[in-house]
Amino acid sequence: MAVAWLALACAGGAAILAPPARASSLRRTAIVEAVERVRESVVNIQGRKLVRGESPDASGAEPFRQVNGMGTGVIIDARGYILTNYHVVENVESIQVTLADRRNFIARLIANDAVTDLAVIKIDAARPLPVIPCGISSDLMPGEPVIALGNAFGYEHTVTRGIISALHREVQVSATQKYHDLIQTDASINPGNSGGPLLNIDGEMIGINVAVRVGAQGIGFAIPVDEVLEIAARLLSVEQVERVVHGVLGETRTAQTERYFTVVGIRQGTAASKSGFQPGDVITAVEQIPVQRAIDFERALLGRSTGQPLAVSVQRDGQVQTLELVLPAAAAAEDEFDQRTWRMLGLRLVPASKEDCQRSASRYRGGMRVQAVRPDSPASRQNIRPGDILVGMHVWETISKDNVLYVLNHADLDNFQPVKFFILRGDETLYGFMPVKPDAVAQALRRTGRG
Repeated sequence: MAVAWLALACAGGAAILAPPARASSLRRTAIVEAVERVRESVVNIQGRKLVRGESPDASGAEPFRQVNGMGTGVIIDARGYILTNYHVVENVESIQVTLADRRNFIARLIANDAVTDLAVIKIDAARPLPVIPCGISSDLMPGEPVIALGNAFGYEHTVTRGIISALHREVQVSATQKYHDLIQTDASINPGNSGGPLLNIDGEMIGINVAVRVGAQGIGFAIPVDEVLEIAARLLSVEQVERVVHGVLGETRTAQTERYFTVVGIRQGTAASKSGFQPGDVITAVEQIPVQRAIDFERALLGRSTGQPLAVSVQRDGQVQTLELVLPAAAAAEDEFDQRTWRMLGLRLVPASKEDCQRSASRYRGGMRVQAVRPDSPASRQNIRPGDILVGMHVWETISKDNVLYVLNHADLDNFQPVKFFILRGDETLYGFMPVKPDAVAQALRRTGRG
């Protein structure tokens, strides 16, 4: 993989187009320059999807109908990884992506977070693509000017402008979708803008446009870029995409307007623990590729050859050190447990140590750590994330593979639907309810005497 493809995530940006020969300096406003800076890193998305009809048919069923979906996306990695809203690509059979230079591609869904309504898709381009430049959202000010770019009503690369009207809004857009901590703006955001960038006057992405208020004029909302990039880091994790476990637990932190990626924990027995990483280390580079955020670290590991040492620069106690991280081979072929949990729950699970669990809550004897979450699965719809530890289902603890299989194989599984589950996330114990259908494949095997 060429190093040239891996600049800082959201730091490079598109090539700036040459100004028109006759354009005066008065015409070349900050808005013009901001749009030129990002234009080629914004894509248009189209596709047909099935949606539920508004009224039941004669039989009482709610019929489905096909509609033309449209939206916008931003390129966050030069290899063709694109960030958009999940509702733009949900249930779309053929995701059609058009670049600013009119090239067309069919994208595939890589990962999604249904709760925050974000997804990563990928196209395969012959050459590196321009990456959108990103700002920060922690210092936004009501009243400051913003610019929205998107595929409004199918009109590609529509530009609108406005100001930040308010911060930290909560918006309920449907019975099942609620957004938290949104940026409110009066820049016109219309159907088709979803997934597109909200820019500051410097031409940096400060949010992803996500919603409009039905029946209101001049009210639109965007997810702040700081949250967007943390979610994108999970979705693009090398553990999620390639099933390669590095073992670094880290988070993006802020000092004034600077971002840095800090190690907060190490999974025992993983490549990170063998390489000598310690909590508190600040990772600044991987193979001389700068790292400022979690997404930079994950992108720097994607596509790397396993078994080869990678030089990782860290700051520790005021000193710069270089550690060698050797990525292991991808997880072995799936066994029955992997197949069942992936099919029924949408989870890749590995045992977590008792120490990992008791670091957060001493009452747990162990659990199963989430390595990956299948897009649009029961687990993803409950916002279960890689790194979470599953410690219980229904009334049983989940310390081992056998514990999980006991629940999935239970004869009364239908009677305790949806299944209550408990997870550890950081210092919190969270719970939810997950519909788990009995496994039709296993039932068929049992009927034929092969299961």
